[in-house]
Amino acid sequence: MYDVFVVGGGPSGATAALDLVNSGHKVALLDRDGRIKPCGGAIPPRLMQDFDIGDDQLVAKVNTARMISPTGRHVDIPIENGFVGMVDRKDFDPFLRARAAAAGATALTGTFMRIEREGIRTFVVYREKATGEERRAQTKLVIGADGARSKVGRAEVPGGDKIPYVLAYHEIIKAPGKSDVYDPVRCDVIYDGEISPDFYGWIFPHGDSASVGMGTEVSSVDLKQATAALREAAGLSGCETLRKEGAPIPLKPLDRWDNGKDVVLAGDAAGVVAPSSGEGIYYAMVGGRVAATACAAALASGRVKDLQLARSLFMKEHKMVFRVLGSMQNAYYRSDERRERFVSLCHDIDVQRLTFEAYMNKKLVRARPMAHLKIGLKNLAHLSGLVAPTRV
Repeated sequence: MYDVFVVGGGPSGATAALDLVNSGHKVALLDRDGRIKPCGGAIPPRLMQDFDIGDDQLVAKVNTARMISPTGRHVDIPIENGFVGMVDRKDFDPFLRARAAAAGATALTGTFMRIEREGIRTFVVYREKATGEERRAQTKLVIGADGARSKVGRAEVPGGDKIPYVLAYHEIIKAPGKSDVYDPVRCDVIYDGEISPDFYGWIFPHGDSASVGMGTEVSSVDLKQATAALREAAGLSGCETLRKEGAPIPLKPLDRWDNGKDVVLAGDAAGVVAPSSGEGIYYAMVGGRVAATACAAALASGRVKDLQLARSLFMKEHKMVFRVLGSMQNAYYRSDERRERFVSLCHDIDVQRLTFEAYMNKKLVRARPMAHLKIGLKNLAHLSGLVAPTRV
């Protein structure tokens, strides 16, 4: 008998499991062996502070972001008074799972099959990897942290089968030496309809390796071909390819995260990836934490209504950031002409400072109202075409 059975051992599930065992609960953590999610791997210092992640988990520290337009123009944005940490999910996810297990979570390796109920009793059925046999574990509550195409969400939570997503694909390559086109302490973000008609491409350093990829919601786009074109344009075609990975990335948080009985969703399964940027690791871990908080509250009170705390706590803190980023994506990612203007807007020093203040601290900064007003006016001018894109 478990208090909580967590399905999915990525950053969200592993965080939920760790928080729950640290609060005295009996927890199972089920994960598929060998799963590596395609991810640029960027994490802000706020994540490292909130979730006790040390420098030893970083493969690189980035101090500059380069925004590249469809015509090849670029603007380099320095990261003032800090850095963006880079992790490799191949190593980061196992670290998080091992930490949860060391704290007391029961680590299980296998594939989630279904949830069965007998009266008031709840069971998670999973196929054990080692034997190939189905196992059944009794639990009071279930956290579904099994990704954008969550089997738990589709089966148990209203709307869980309708989550919109982009398909992301990347290739981990052996990193070249520093050059005019590649810098081991710089993230490149490519806004070009030839690479992605509705999202962006990226080149992110990972120390001895680099992540090169893109995402799109357009089903007709060949992700591998687009990534090959990105590598060729960046002069990275000759670099050794170490591995290739693809997965869906959700586009917006679900309207409901629980089933009103015994299941709550977390991370990608709940849709918590930031619009525009596609940032997911920090929000996944926050999603795991609020899911754990909701489960602990429900176990203590006996009220299944407390499972709703997961979504309400998350949205109270992050709804406005998601709304602003969603508006930005809808406004600027629809055409190359708009992308050109977006990169022009990134030249503005107020945009740069407020963007990274919001990224590093994970909230909209209200201390500089005049800067917000100036950005709003410049944004309107670019969208209306009153100003021409900056030429550099």
